Amino acid sequence: MPDLTDNALLNGYDMALKTNTKPANDRIGWRFDNSYARLPQSFYAQLHPVPVRAPQVGILNHALAESLGLDFCTLSEEEAALLFSGNALPDSMQPIAQAYAGHQFGNFTMLGDGRAILLGEHLTPAGKRYDIQLKGSGQTPFSRHGDGRAALAPMLREYIISEAMHALDIPTTRSLAVVTTGESVMRETMLPGAILTRVAASHIRVGTFEYVARTGDKAGIKTLTDYVIQRHYPGLSEAENPYLALLNRVIERQASLVAKWLLVGFIHGVMNTDNMAISGETIDYGPCAFMDAYDPDTVFSSIDYHGRYSYSNQPHMAQWNLTRFAETLLPLIHPEQEKAVALAEQAIHAFPEIYQAHWIAGMQKKLGFFTEDAGDTELIADLLTWMYKHKADYTRSFHALASEDFPKDAVFQDAEYVEWHARWQARLSIQSEPSASALCLMRANNPAIIPRNHRVEEALAAASERGDYSLMHRLLAAVTNPYTDAPEYSDYCTPPAPSEGVYQTFCGT
Repeated sequence: MPDLTDNALLNGYDMALKTNTKPANDRIGWRFDNSYARLPQSFYAQLHPVPVRAPQVGILNHALAESLGLDFCTLSEEEAALLFSGNALPDSMQPIAQAYAGHQFGNFTMLGDGRAILLGEHLTPAGKRYDIQLKGSGQTPFSRHGDGRAALAPMLREYIISEAMHALDIPTTRSLAVVTTGESVMRETMLPGAILTRVAASHIRVGTFEYVARTGDKAGIKTLTDYVIQRHYPGLSEAENPYLALLNRVIERQASLVAKWLLVGFIHGVMNTDNMAISGETIDYGPCAFMDAYDPDTVFSSIDYHGRYSYSNQPHMAQWNLTRFAETLLPLIHPEQEKAVALAEQAIHAFPEIYQAHWIAGMQKKLGFFTEDAGDTELIADLLTWMYKHKADYTRSFHALASEDFPKDAVFQDAEYVEWHARWQARLSIQSEPSASALCLMRANNPAIIPRNHRVEEALAAASERGDYSLMHRLLAAVTNPYTDAPEYSDYCTPPAPSEGVYQTFCGT
């Protein structure tokens, strides 16, 4: 941990005071109302980020800032570095590290923000509330002997993937900034350090509920649950059983979310209960990746030795996590244990059907179907079977359907595909909507561009090893326009060559 009396650190604070008569952090438009910090202190620890020696801006998300009602135009690069490193914060922020637990690969562990600090909750001009969190901001009481820091490449990976997910209209946390720290972190080798600023509807997780429940704090569970309902699902407060209604709503949100993941070939990689947000957002982009060739057993995470969080197993693991959530709510759902369990089980057992309905509806859109037909499930299954058999690229195969012409790639000349394509065309012909409308529907649901693993890796290597962010900026421009066929992005539509395949991704913790 850095020496807090270090002159370089003190000089950083002096710079923040001298650059303007009005603190930069106030000028950009922060409006903080830190409701989580008003909850019982057992839910968190109050502390400031550990200062870093020489922060520098890596990347700022000006579009996200604008949507939050923030004005970065008045912020110098030096001021931005001080702010997003945590070296200089406005008084309106109330930094805390949140306590939570989690089942990690099925094993329960008491956790907490070991390398993250929640700076507070910013209110946009429209009144929307967002957590502003620094990730990689130093040791906390929950660090468990970790250094509390983060390496540059994993923070840039989260920035890229979270912004790509947002562009794909998938609920997600987002990335406001990445700054380098001027310090190294030791993983397998020495790596450049960095801090990510993450924006989220909240950082309340299934693991947050597990933490409070494991401490035996029954009053705390009610306090937390009432807070979640008020913050995220205020309409449920009028329900006959608000706590059962909350369980059902979170099940619905997660079923929809995981269906959206599978529809674009996304693999989260670490679907532990501490990485399932109660708000229904995708959170924690560690060893995540997008599938190239279709294979339901695809795993990228270097630590997922048995495929627990493989592509096709994600719905099952979501249901498993939600069962852990339901267990924490049992005393609130009904005072009689047996009745509470029966109600919770009924809700949890509905997950597969809810998920399947979201997934089928999404697949129908990807195939250009406005209506339902009894043969749709078989048609979808046959296409996926063909993709798996021929190692066809998942994204490219679906995007090819949105062309007015038969796809020219060699893989699509296969007789089985030609026969399937004819059946699909016959299915389209029974719709009352014109073919142009079906094409529009498919183009809106079949991205041309995803953050392909080999492109992400080359951008991360350039930034972390050479300080060259040009590839990252170009990749971001492409993945935040995923439905475009613009010629300048054509190289981002191409599957990797065999020599370019990325077979493992890493947490970076």
